[in-house]
Amino acid sequence: MEALLNILEELHPEVDFETCTTLIDDKILDSFDIVTLVSEIDAEFDVAIPAEELVPENFNSAAALYELIQKLLDE
Repeated sequence: MEALLNILEELHPEVDFETCTTLIDDKILDSFDIVTLVSEIDAEFDVAIPAEELVPENFNSAAALYELIQKLLDE
């Protein structure tokens, strides 16, 4: 989780990613951020996020995103 938080904080250091649950809903993360995140997650965790997982629910919080990464790693 710490590696993911570091990636997120590099994108938006002003956001408390440990508590924020509205990253997409409040437009904190935009489409460019999502593209960057997908690339950084692939590099850091060696996991590719498939297109069908690119939904707001998976990116609204660091916890949801980490849960997605764990799910993909287990597959």
